[in-house]
Amino acid sequence: MIAITVNGKNCELPQNTRLPKYLASLDINVKNIAVAINGTVLRREELDEVTLSEGDRLEIVRAVGGG
Repeated sequence: MIAITVNGKNCELPQNTRLPKYLASLDINVKNIAVAINGTVLRREELDEVTLSEGDRLEIVRAVGGG
């Protein structure tokens, strides 16, 4: 098991996990979010390159429209 922090909450994953796979497991559409890992905001094309590992801090922000 590895421990990560997601939006300020502790989370455990069974092993190092590719970010797209983790987001898919949460049923999150990557077109509607912004993601930062360990304080660095990722560009959409960088998401496929990230593997979550022990101690990572992940922030996921959903775009919300309204008016």
